[in-house]
Amino acid sequence: MYGLIGKMRAARGQRDAVMDLLRASTGALPGCLSYIIARDPADADAIWVTEVWTDAESHKASLQLPEVQAAIAKARPFIAGFEFQVETHPVGGFGLADAKTG
Repeated sequence: MYGLIGKMRAARGQRDAVMDLLRASTGALPGCLSYIIARDPADADAIWVTEVWTDAESHKASLQLPEVQAAIAKARPFIAGFEFQVETHPVGGFGLADAKTG
């Protein structure tokens, strides 16, 4: 499995609008096992996104899907920036099937 944990910053007062766009565009993405969007309780403009994919190629391919490209275009005016992104290799847990480590 392939995972990403990232923190983005919405333009002031636009966090809910960005989260709504993310939720609307992350339905059935091929290879996506989990896509969690969370508020940061200490920062009114921060959004955390935790993703789990079958593999890195599925994630990369998803960025080319027309619906994802449209969501990116809609959200861009409301995003102030991306603070960081960490790549992980999930091995399982509640809600995910176990994966072989490697």
